[in-house]
Amino acid sequence: MKIECEKSLLAAAIEGVSRAITNRSAIPVLEGIYLQAAGFKLTLTGYDMEMGITTTIDCNVLVPGEMVLDAKLLGSMVSRMPAGNVVIDMDDEGMAIISGGVAEFEIPAMNASDYPSLPNTKADYAIKMETAQLREMIEKTIYAVAQDDKKPAHTGELFVMEPGSLTIVALDGYRLAILQRDVECSRDIRIIIPAKTLQELLKVMGGGEDPVQIDANRRYVVFTTNGYTIMSRLIEGDFLNYESVIPQGARTRVVVDCRRFIETIERASLIITERLKNPLRITFAADKITVRCQTALGKVVDEFPPVSMEGDTVEIGFNNRYMLDALRNSKAEQMLMEINGPLSPVKLLPTEGKDYIYLVLPVRFKNEQ
Repeated sequence: MKIECEKSLLAAAIEGVSRAITNRSAIPVLEGIYLQAAGFKLTLTGYDMEMGITTTIDCNVLVPGEMVLDAKLLGSMVSRMPAGNVVIDMDDEGMAIISGGVAEFEIPAMNASDYPSLPNTKADYAIKMETAQLREMIEKTIYAVAQDDKKPAHTGELFVMEPGSLTIVALDGYRLAILQRDVECSRDIRIIIPAKTLQELLKVMGGGEDPVQIDANRRYVVFTTNGYTIMSRLIEGDFLNYESVIPQGARTRVVVDCRRFIETIERASLIITERLKNPLRITFAADKITVRCQTALGKVVDEFPPVSMEGDTVEIGFNNRYMLDALRNSKAEQMLMEINGPLSPVKLLPTEGKDYIYLVLPVRFKNEQ
């Protein structure tokens, strides 16, 4: 096999598919990128047995063939080559010679026949939507995904595809994020996609308006976007019936300025550490919202006025990070908070429309039974 590729094109492709590669695999060949050259194209593949990423770039194929090269080493070498073309040639001893300008590296190639084939997902077409729209939906919800695997289903996001709409849901037992959009969808299916897959999808999607195609079945999801195909196994298990935990009605409704609320919580958080995780005491009243906290490091009292408020005055405890995450990821200027009492989940909504629903569970104070 011998190929010649434009350096920046090759470097970008290597970086993209490397997102599916783990540096410490029990199968050494999976630490490499599978390269297949034929015609005037080079196809690159990264795969970790759970997620696979492939892309195809234009290439001058001098000798067709295939090889597997260490992903980290190959990426570092190509990215540091001078501008121009890069040549990759494999000799009869199984060594790959990588050259660009006057620079030349020689590294061992792994046996391409040992590289496992990506599964035939047999996934059917489900949705095609704008990149910006899918990016927004993922970015506004993925913060609420569970970080531990006590409930594996909650380490991913639930995609509820229905004719005419897509709803994305994330939760971790302490907060919940739901976002729905009207999308032309040909399927009626609910799937749980690993958070890692979605995080890597965000990195390869790019920022353009090109569409993202989603194909899915009960075992796999396939995203096609920006010249890449990302295949991933789905998470099996039961996702919480999220609709049943959304409170209905409210005894207190308060509209807050997100920027002022964020700044107030950030100041109060200066005395909160990983070891000292005391909750914030937040009092919602008609004339002011008061934020209090006390830890071994000190005590803080801060306040700011609500935009508007209806209903009862209430004091409620919050984990500072959980409330900050909801406020920041909404990317809204103002939010409506619906509160049913100090121990009920607090619902955060846009002041107009139904752009999203966030829930944050309160913290019970130690002196309360």
